[in-house]
Amino acid sequence: MRHIQNREFYQSSLKKHGVDVRALHWDSLASQELRFEVLLGLIVEPIETLSIADAGCGFGDLYTFMKKKPRSYMGLEVMPQMVQEARKRTGCRVYHVNILKDALPRADYYICSGAMNILSRFDTHLFIRRCVEHSQKGFIFNILLGEDESMVYNYFQKEEIRALAKEFGLTCKIVTGYMERDMSVGFFR
Repeated sequence: MRHIQNREFYQSSLKKHGVDVRALHWDSLASQELRFEVLLGLIVEPIETLSIADAGCGFGDLYTFMKKKPRSYMGLEVMPQMVQEARKRTGCRVYHVNILKDALPRADYYICSGAMNILSRFDTHLFIRRCVEHSQKGFIFNILLGEDESMVYNYFQKEEIRALAKEFGLTCKIVTGYMERDMSVGFFR
């Protein structure tokens, strides 16, 4: 049972680090960008032909990282301070929403980098389900790899992720080896 709440987790971090990748609980800009590179590598179509929903967009760093911009980008974020910063940095539509319960827009792909790492198991499955339901082509995400023994972070095994893709009737591709205890996943229609 997790003892940490999403808003308090990030609010405390924002207070400590300000508008910085460390406020998003990344070790460094380099580790955040490596994850982005792996996630975007799972998409085979030209990015500029796609609509992208960045689930848990934080400060909009995925958008600013993209060398080629998608046809349409929207950020989805629960933290109001991050919504404001993402709007400023990207100039794109960034919505203040809770992925678990609010109405969500449709997009070719939903992408999520790190936003599920502190959710409960139930909420992680719900988050994935909601992103899959609102994507036309697939859901691309990273999640922590390992035994789920932490009271803060949420870890999964590859077999559990594959079983979830099968439950949704989706093709699954998993990439590991780029960073310890991290995996990037593509669920494709």
